[in-house]
Amino acid sequence: MQPSEVIHILVVDDEKSIRRLAQKELAAAHRSIATAGSIREAQEQIQRQPPDVAVLDMRLPDGDGIDLMLKLREAGFEVEVILITAYGQIDSAVEAMKLGAYDYITKPFNLDRLEIVIEKAYQRVRLQRENRLLRHSSDQQPQQKLIGHSDHLEQLRFLIGKVAPAHVPVLITGESGTGKNVVARAIHSQSQRSQQPLITKNCGTLQKDLMRAELFGVRKGAFTGADETRDGLLPLAHKGTLFLDEIGELSMEVQSSLLRVLETQTYRRVGDKEERTVDVRFLFATNRDLRKEKEAGRFSEALYHRLNVFNIAIPPLRERSEDIPALVEYFLGRLSIGPTPCTIAPKAMQCLLGYHWPGNVRELQNVIERGIILAENGLITTRALPGDLQGAAEDPALDTPFLPLEEVEKRHIQRVLKYVDGSRSKAAEILGIGRKTLYRKLKSMEQQQESKPVES
Repeated sequence: MQPSEVIHILVVDDEKSIRRLAQKELAAAHRSIATAGSIREAQEQIQRQPPDVAVLDMRLPDGDGIDLMLKLREAGFEVEVILITAYGQIDSAVEAMKLGAYDYITKPFNLDRLEIVIEKAYQRVRLQRENRLLRHSSDQQPQQKLIGHSDHLEQLRFLIGKVAPAHVPVLITGESGTGKNVVARAIHSQSQRSQQPLITKNCGTLQKDLMRAELFGVRKGAFTGADETRDGLLPLAHKGTLFLDEIGELSMEVQSSLLRVLETQTYRRVGDKEERTVDVRFLFATNRDLRKEKEAGRFSEALYHRLNVFNIAIPPLRERSEDIPALVEYFLGRLSIGPTPCTIAPKAMQCLLGYHWPGNVRELQNVIERGIILAENGLITTRALPGDLQGAAEDPALDTPFLPLEEVEKRHIQRVLKYVDGSRSKAAEILGIGRKTLYRKLKSMEQQQESKPVES
């Protein structure tokens, strides 16, 4: 158990002395004790703070402890129930365990035993929650990083560092494959919620009829096929971060419900009248132009303005091609099989630097993964590249695997400039970089040339 975890325990018994005893003897730094003398009082307590463990007397003034347990189950609360019973009710308690009770204790009960049973019951609750989180948490995905040192990437890191500690929603935009999920994880990891879950969902994978149920949860019987009450993604992300990728795929109806959550941090399950409160930091991503979607009536104008508080636009790879060598090195180290990573021949690197990369970083990763499979003695040559990347290199020196990457880049820039008769604007366009970036590289090349010793 983490030091910051608190077990919320509800004790329901009509005997005042038992409630006082529980308040006094069960209370601890990691336990919060609430008590109730009837089912009505218990329901009021549950609305204020859902318990992790409920200790229920079998017989209460206004009903039966087993009935209350079944209502908790039907309402979808993740709670383990311990029943308090007299000796004459043991058979009923055993039947209650078949219906889902965790355990029972008999009156007069031993407090030490009750404490042990409560702790064990909580461990089961905690395990169930962790299993659900594992199914949705992006922490189970391979961790990727923002690789490169281009001006574009440094600006991206700056924006992430500034917005991460804030609670505001963030809209991450960019072409498919640029790494929007990597940016989302970076924001979460640098936020004050980094020790809490990051729940990720691609809205494009949601069935339109079930979008609301998956996001907000559903009450049993709300529609055909809703055979049980279950939580959605919102309570899973409570105290943490919910990252909704491809937000433009949500229906207008669900957009309206999501807007309400953003504004009030409250929501309702499908088919439920009860309003629930949640504490979630939202991150959104899309490769669509939401402004155009809004103008076309396919995206809620109110939601657009609410989630567009802080926008991070990720540049395509063709606009930061100077990061390609660093990305290649990273993928070679991460994807190579065996103790020694594969290397890439300069001629093959030249092909990568000159390619347009419509699929961005994701496409580059796939190309490197393919290259590793087809590598010859640990060296990726042009033969290992897809056909549309292969290009003839004019310089036969590029066939050697020992040319520095800096020299490869220099020669490639010189070839492009020669092709466009020295036009820097056209060269920058072909290289997929800004003119300022090209000017900076040319100046660096000139300085390196001037610093070389003159041969006698």
